[in-house]
Formats: sequence, structure tokens, C-alpha cells
Amino acid sequence: MGRVSVLRIKGRVLVGPGDDVRDELWVIGGRISYERPAAARDVTTIDGWVLPGLVDAHCHVGLDAHGAVDEATTEKQALADRDAGTLLIRDAGSPADTRWIDDREDLPRVIRAGRHIARTRRYVRNFAHEVEPEELAATVRREARRGDGWVKIVGDWIDRERGDLSPCWPAGAARAAIAAAHEEGARVTAHCFAEDSLRDLVEAGIDCVEHATGLTEDTIPLFAEHGVAIVPTLVNIATFPRLAAGGEARFPRWADHMRRLHERRYDTVRAAHDAGIAIFTGTDAGGSLPHGLIAQEVAELVAAGIPAEDALGAATWRARAWLGRPGLTEGSPADLVVYPADPRQDVRILAEPSQVVLRGHRLP
Repeated sequence: MGRVSVLRIKGRVLVGPGDDVRDELWVIGGRISYERPAAARDVTTIDGWVLPGLVDAHCHVGLDAHGAVDEATTEKQALADRDAGTLLIRDAGSPADTRWIDDREDLPRVIRAGRHIARTRRYVRNFAHEVEPEELAATVRREARRGDGWVKIVGDWIDRERGDLSPCWPAGAARAAIAAAHEEGARVTAHCFAEDSLRDLVEAGIDCVEHATGLTEDTIPLFAEHGVAIVPTLVNIATFPRLAAGGEARFPRWADHMRRLHERRYDTVRAAHDAGIAIFTGTDAGGSLPHGLIAQEVAELVAAGIPAEDALGAATWRARAWLGRPGLTEGSPADLVVYPADPRQDVRILAEPSQVVLRGHRLP
């Protein structure tokens, strides 16, 4: 090969869990190689512990608490995630058109789920397509074509007449909608806080559930049997007491329910992990939470009792495989993060990346 500029990273390259570790990695032409190039110039060497670019599997780029935001704000959101080491985002619903991000070499890669789909007046204003059950399947089909292989529906939300969380869709409507998405080659995920909507969605063929705070000893085995993944968003669940306090005067039953879901959140996630349910990291940034919280979410999984290596896998190796994106394999795009110490020993080091490499480029 000719003389080319290359990047050499030496130390410990965590290619996968366990003993899948290399001593060095080369970045040549923006791609990963484990073979030293025969001739190279301008070799830049970085020392440290290397992980694949982190994954935020529940993030909202182009969205804030009031709805869609402009491109300048979207850019700031994406940069905050990138600088925290998040180089792959599953955007779990956004009303903004963020396709322009794909043309930016300096911004994370985004897998879009189109826009949220909610029941009329049963979700955050300006976030979602709001439809009735007879419209759900057609709307899901449209968003499946708009997204990148995912669709996001709102499975439950507060019913103001009941004063508590309640399922949004009849079982038949959910079944038809999920089937429509699968026909379009898309997977379906659902926002679910409470218990009541979970069985119908799993039996309808759902692929993933966001938050999943309503899992119980009855539905956890069902999720495991059907291979339904969860994205717990524990940094978001931490806000439940504040939300409950704000709504207690009008909806005391709902407020009490939210507090109970929060109190058992760690037990719920640990039980799901112990049952073999696939768990992935997501921060729910972009609604009311800031971007760049992925290290906190991994630490929350560990606080829930999940082993550190499994929590890391939820944000790296396993998450990338689940989303159909490569990790640190030969010939793959060089999207990686370098740390000053071993994150398997203390996941808090994820908050201190020493170098981010995106599409083969060292970033400031």
C-alpha cells in the first residue's frame, strides 16, 4: 500500500466482552485494522482503553420539551451526545427532520424511528401524530417507511377520566399495527410506564418496550419467552417523584402510581436481567432531559445490580449488534472512544473520555 496517514491506538482494545481484547488498533482511511500498515506517514499514537462508540438507544435529537427544535439546537444536542462518547443514537421519536445530520462527518450516526404515534390527547403536546385506533396501522406503516427500521408508539399514558395511567390501544389495533410495521421491514417499540398495556403488546408481537417500569413477576417471563428487549431509561425514571409532586393535586392516583413505579425501579430492572431479558441503555434525552447522559445511565444499571460488564455491553457491543451496526471489527468504520482507565473495573470512567474518534477522525 502507499504511504498514508494513520492513527494507532495502543493499550487495551475491548473488542467484545470477556477476554476479547487486543493490544492495539489501527485506523486507516477511516476504517479499523488490526494489521500494521506496511508503510505509513504521520502516525499518531493514542494510549488508553478503547470501546466501540457508545449507544444511546432512546434519545430524541431535534426535540425539546415543547416539540421540534431548529437545526442549530439539534446540532448542539448531537454534539453534547458525541462529546460524551455516544456515537450511535436510536432516535426514539422526533417531529423534526434530522436527515441532514447524516451528511455531517462530525455528528453521531442516527437510527430514526420516525415520529411518535399516540392516542388523541394522550401524550405530550406537539410530540406525536395523534390518532384513533382505526388509524393506527396506517400511521405505523407510514412512519415505518419514514424511519430507519423502527417505529415508536405510545403504549400507555394518563387517562384524565380515570386519573391514572391506562393503555392507549385495544389489543386488536396494536396487533394490526405491529403486523403492518413488520410487513414494512421495521421493528416496533412502545413507551410504557404502567403494567396494564404490556401483555397485549407482547402478544401482539412488539419488539421492544421503552421504560418498562410496569414489569411484574407475571410479565417478565412473557418478555423473556418472546425475546422482547427493554430500554429502562433509568435517568428518566429518576424524575418520577418530581412529576408526581407536580400532578398530585389533580391526579393523586396517578401520582401514587408513579411513585410506586419509581420505588421499585431497580428491583424491576434487576429481575428483568436475571430472567434473561435483553437490556439496552437509553437516556430519553431531548424531552425534558439534557443530552450527554449516557455514562450516568450505565452507572444506573450498575446501581440496579447489573454486573458492570453487562451494563457496558448494553451500551456497546450488544447494543450495536441489536441495532445492526458494527463494533470494533476488522474493516468497520472507526467509531470508538478511548478512556484513561478500564471501564470494566469502574463504569464511572465513561464520564471521562480522553479521546473520541468518529468516522476515523480524531475529534477535539
